[in-house]
Amino acid sequence: MDVPFTLAQDPDEPAKEKGRLLFAGPIDFLKGVVAMDGLPADDRLEVCFAGRSNVGKSSLINALTGRKALARASNTPGRTQEINFFTLGDQHYLVDLPGYGFANAPLPVVEKWQRLLKAYLAGRASLRRVFVLIDARHGIKKVDQDILSLLDRSAVTFQCVLTKADKVKAKDLEKVLDQVRSALAKHPAAYPEIVVTSSEKGEGIATLRSIIAAIE
Repeated sequence: MDVPFTLAQDPDEPAKEKGRLLFAGPIDFLKGVVAMDGLPADDRLEVCFAGRSNVGKSSLINALTGRKALARASNTPGRTQEINFFTLGDQHYLVDLPGYGFANAPLPVVEKWQRLLKAYLAGRASLRRVFVLIDARHGIKKVDQDILSLLDRSAVTFQCVLTKADKVKAKDLEKVLDQVRSALAKHPAAYPEIVVTSSEKGEGIATLRSIIAAIE
């Protein structure tokens, strides 16, 4: 039977407060990693954010953390070419993965960081969940399917987060949600809940914070 992939509900007050407290604490950039041997020790619970170039990943991380420039936002697709680690309190890593798909960089550079991305996803013991960002205007594309299949093979749980929901009319968002649900039903590693967000309007931010805070 297909998993319905319901929309994540607003958290209750205790869950909301737990999420707020996690992201109200110290959050600092630790390092940018360009090779597997540069990864920090896997001694913290780790969540990461993946998405095709220009999906709004940096903006979402900045909205979650309440820091306007923690993750560098750019209108140039493919600018981030490192795995960026941030310390979230003293027990979590928040990880910003390089954008996949089209990139404004030479092909050998693109191929190098895509290999790094795949190696990280397949071999990081402390990684608890990958949040795969999907543009609410476009739904899941072929380049997203490649990453979702990689996560299936790596047995890494991933959760779909729709970004830029404020850019879409309600009836069009429902069509995109239907497409996303249909696509996710084919992926055994998919967490059965979708988070709808808008970094600009703050929609879904408290919900996503509480989800991260509840992961063990």
